[in-house]
Amino acid sequence: MFSVPILRSHGLQQKLSSTPNLNVFIIRSLFHQTHHHNFLSTSTQPGFSAPPSPSLPHSIVKTVCSLVLESYYHKTHLRSSPPKLNLPVNAESLTHEQAITVVASLANEAGSMVALSFFYWAIGFAKFRYFMRFYIVCATSLIGNGNFERAHEVMQCMVRNFAEIGRLNEGFSMVIEISNYGLPLFTSTLNCVVGIACEMGLVEYAEEVFDEMSARGVCPDSCSYKLMVVAYCRMGRVTEADRWLNAMLERGFIVDNATLTLLITAFCEKGFVSRALRYFDKMIAMGLMPNLINFTSLINGLCKRGSIKQAFEKLEEMVRNGWKPNVYTHTVLIDGLCKKGWTEKAFRLFLKLVRSDNYKPNVYTYTAMISGYCKEEKMNRAEMLLDRMKEQGLVPNTNTYTSLINGHCKVGNFERAYELMDLMEKEGCNPNIYAYNAIIDGLFKKGRVQEAYELLKKGFRWGLQADKVTYTILLSEHCKQAETDRALGSFGKMLKVGLQPDMHAYTTLIAAFCRQKKMKESEKFFDEAIRIGLVPTKETYTSMICGYCRDGNISSAVKLFQRMCQHGCVPDSITYGALISGLCKESKLDEACRLYETMIDKGVSPCEVTRVTLAYEYCKQDDSATAMVILERLDKKLWIRTVNTLIRKLCSEKKVGMAALFFNKLLDKDRNVDRVTRAAFMTACYESNKYALVSDLSERISEGIENN
Repeated sequence: MFSVPILRSHGLQQKLSSTPNLNVFIIRSLFHQTHHHNFLSTSTQPGFSAPPSPSLPHSIVKTVCSLVLESYYHKTHLRSSPPKLNLPVNAESLTHEQAITVVASLANEAGSMVALSFFYWAIGFAKFRYFMRFYIVCATSLIGNGNFERAHEVMQCMVRNFAEIGRLNEGFSMVIEISNYGLPLFTSTLNCVVGIACEMGLVEYAEEVFDEMSARGVCPDSCSYKLMVVAYCRMGRVTEADRWLNAMLERGFIVDNATLTLLITAFCEKGFVSRALRYFDKMIAMGLMPNLINFTSLINGLCKRGSIKQAFEKLEEMVRNGWKPNVYTHTVLIDGLCKKGWTEKAFRLFLKLVRSDNYKPNVYTYTAMISGYCKEEKMNRAEMLLDRMKEQGLVPNTNTYTSLINGHCKVGNFERAYELMDLMEKEGCNPNIYAYNAIIDGLFKKGRVQEAYELLKKGFRWGLQADKVTYTILLSEHCKQAETDRALGSFGKMLKVGLQPDMHAYTTLIAAFCRQKKMKESEKFFDEAIRIGLVPTKETYTSMICGYCRDGNISSAVKLFQRMCQHGCVPDSITYGALISGLCKESKLDEACRLYETMIDKGVSPCEVTRVTLAYEYCKQDDSATAMVILERLDKKLWIRTVNTLIRKLCSEKKVGMAALFFNKLLDKDRNVDRVTRAAFMTACYESNKYALVSDLSERISEGIENN
């Protein structure tokens, strides 16, 4: 890989069509020399004669040409084309002008292949490898012979070699210039230059080359487009890859199986699974026969997105096409099922592999299954699989142990977590920062703060380096303890060691400042995260909205909520609840009610606090009818639970009459009245001297018991 700065220093940014006047002069003069002069006087081959050049030592040129011809004809039985020469010549004793004379004369008198053999011998030495005139003379000589294909071979070689020293643009400019003197541009040369630029990561330059040559009449082929698509995929720039892929398909070109796998992987890693699926189906429609690796890559992408049903549909399609799923296909399905929380389904698939004669679970399969059980805190099953794995002769890897350590920390079994770390060391699998992070995070969550810090110090003494997760764990702990100064210190240290905080780290700080009503600081970190290209998450927006509501700044909360929805971030029940609660505090009940209705329309179930808060606010306004309407859209179970809580809240506020209305409604739907609700209502009635309400209530409850 060559550095971009070096390339730029050699004029990479200049327009491709502008070639230095010196190059024009060189080409013109060389064309004249090549086509109007012979540079050798005699040769060992018959008929090889020419008047000597007055400017060059005649004997050296003659000797080299003779040696080239002798070596060339000695190796014509070899299949190498052109054959590799063994010349007893000291390259350092040969001048640039002599080398130019030899290659031109050989092309003129002995033919293109002999000249090419000397050409390849010469560029094996740095002295000639980066001497541009040598390439130009050789190419123009071959053009004079009408051998355009070999002339392009020379120019492509020049571009590759000049790219090594940061002179790619200079090499390509010469290709363009020499095309003005009789060498028609070939697609193969376009692909060569584009391919070299892409290998160097200079995709924007590759696009310029592509456009320049297309404008000069070169027709890009499937390979031309594939080079651009692959380059952008490898850089993770899937938007640009998508643009080039569309252009490729519009011209009827399709990718090969290896490129399809790369495409699927790149698109899925960036979250564009649906697009990967669409291209997969389109390639099949255009005639590509997907292989097992293509299908497995797509199934993996679907599983990581959580689209398990679609993944199994692709599995069925794969089997219909004659491909049998291998252990890797099964492993990605097992991992996907476990991540979805369907460990029992995953285990059934795992057992299918165990019983298979062809494919047995490997380390990754066991690790996926163990990780699934650890997430569900089924540690006995996870440990059983570890034992089974070892019985099969498989060696657990770092991920296997880290999953187990994480699982044991979740259930508070730190003793076993420490045992597993010791076991890792004994088996030569040193605990990494991920294992330490798992235990440290678990210790913090269990309140064993000092122990967590001691373990972290121990890891540092053994040479471990904290990663983003480590710093984020420390940030979370400091914020949980309301130690914002220490949190900022950890954040600053993270930046100082060259680790770019992710959105989770920013959200942790934002949430901490929001809880303290320090909205200026929250806004600062929110804006900074966006400025460096991070995308706020649902948790980020919700923290900010809660902070604004807590601070009484409802207008800012509403604006941020609208911005959240516009940017495609879907609010959840907590987000809606925070904003509804804030609107209720400001007595903006109509807006709160509209937001509540929108929430339900979008299928988001309001939490109990939100349900009760909104209904209670209307009850405070003596508008029990609207409160009733708001609760009507809930299913029976949620309605009963909400009304029970509302009655108790109304009773605590001595709103007995309103509580009685809801109590009667409750009895219409459920005769088995909650004891706590009934006791709260009766107590409120007695304290308010509403004995008649107690009598009516007792009578209705008795009727219900008798009817049952």
